[in-house]
Amino acid sequence: MADASMGWKSELLPGTFEIIKEDRHTGARAGRLWTARGPVETPVFMPVGTQATVKALEPRDLEALGASIILGNTYHLLLRPGMEVMAACGGLHDFMGWRGPILTDSGGFQVFSLNKLRKITENGVEFRSHIDGAKFFLGPVEAMAVQRTLGSDIAMCFDECMPYPCDEQYACNSVSKTLSWAAQCLEQERAPGQLVFGIVQGGEYLALRERCARELAAMGFDGYAVGGVSVGEPEDVMLRGVEDGTRCLPPNRPRYVMGLGDMFQMCESVARGVDMFDCVIPTRVARHGTAYTRKGAYPVKGGSYKADLRPVEEGCDCYCCSNFSRAYVRHLLNVGEILGVRLLTIHNMHRYLEFMREMREAINADCFGEWRRELAAVLRPNGLKTRA
Repeated sequence: MADASMGWKSELLPGTFEIIKEDRHTGARAGRLWTARGPVETPVFMPVGTQATVKALEPRDLEALGASIILGNTYHLLLRPGMEVMAACGGLHDFMGWRGPILTDSGGFQVFSLNKLRKITENGVEFRSHIDGAKFFLGPVEAMAVQRTLGSDIAMCFDECMPYPCDEQYACNSVSKTLSWAAQCLEQERAPGQLVFGIVQGGEYLALRERCARELAAMGFDGYAVGGVSVGEPEDVMLRGVEDGTRCLPPNRPRYVMGLGDMFQMCESVARGVDMFDCVIPTRVARHGTAYTRKGAYPVKGGSYKADLRPVEEGCDCYCCSNFSRAYVRHLLNVGEILGVRLLTIHNMHRYLEFMREMREAINADCFGEWRRELAAVLRPNGLKTRA
C-alpha cells in the first residue's frame, strides 16, 4: 500500500480521477482516484470498518489482502468513542492504525434505520442513541464537522435515505432536503486534502433521480454516490435505480453505489458506469459461518463438511485456504473459537478483493463482456431476481 507515511508522494492532486480504460460495449471503466493518502484503483470494493475496525481483521491483514481504501461511519464514531477522543488521538487514521485512504459515510443511512428514534427537520435529524437513548442532532453542518475531525480522505454529504416503497410526494420532498443539505455540506470547512462526494437520491422515480443527479453535478463535487438502493427493493428495480442515478452524472468523476455487496449486482453496476462499492456482507456472513466463492456462497458450518479435507474454496490461495481445511474451519466455528471467524473473514475478504481485481483486469483486457456473461451464468443462471 502506498501512503505518505511510507515515503509515497502524490503525483496528481487529490480528487483527480483518471479513466484508464473504457469498455466498448457497456459503461464499465477501469480508473484511478487520487487521494491525499495515495491512489485507489477502480472498480474498487471498500471493506467496512464502521466502528474504527474491519471486524476480525487487523490493518496489516487488510494491507496483505490488497485493500486500498476502507470505510468508517460518522454516526457510530460520533456516539463512541466521540469526537473529543478522536481529536485527542489525531483522527481516525492514527486512532485505528490504518495508513491508507478512508471514506466516511455521513451517518444518513444509520439515522434512516432509526425510524422509531428520530425526527427529521429541515436542518437535519434529531435522534436518540440506539445505545443509551441520549439525544443527538445530525445535519449537514454537524456531519461535516465530525468528518473533519475524523480526517477522512473522502467525506460523504449528509442526505436523507428514503425507504422502499416510498410515496412519490415524500420522495420529492426528500430529494429537495438532500439537495439543500448537499449545498450546505460544500460550504463547510474540510480536513486537509479531504474530498467530498454528493449522494443521488430519488427512490424508484426516474425523474427524481435525474433531477437530483443533475443538480448535484452542477454543484461540482469531487465524486458522486447513488444512495437509497438495496433497501429492500427487487433486484431489477435496484439496478434500474443505479442506472437512473448514474445517467446524468459527469463521466470524469468517480461514481459510488453505497451499501451494495452482491457480486452479480456489483458487476451489473460496473456495467452501468459505477466505480466504487462498500458492504458488510463479507465480514457479516463470515461471523455466521458462510463462505463466498467464485461459484456463490455456502454454509461452512453445515454438517456435510464435518470431515471435509478440502480448503474453503478450491483453487483459492488466501491464508485460510492455503493452510486449513473446511473441517477445521467448521470445527472452530461450531465450538465458538474466534479463529474460525477470523479465518473465514480473511477468505471472504480475499474473495471480494480478488473479484474486483479480476473485474479490473477484464476491463483492461477488453474482455469485460465475456467475463460478465460467465459470471451471470454462475450466479444468476435464471436471470435477474424479481419480486411478483
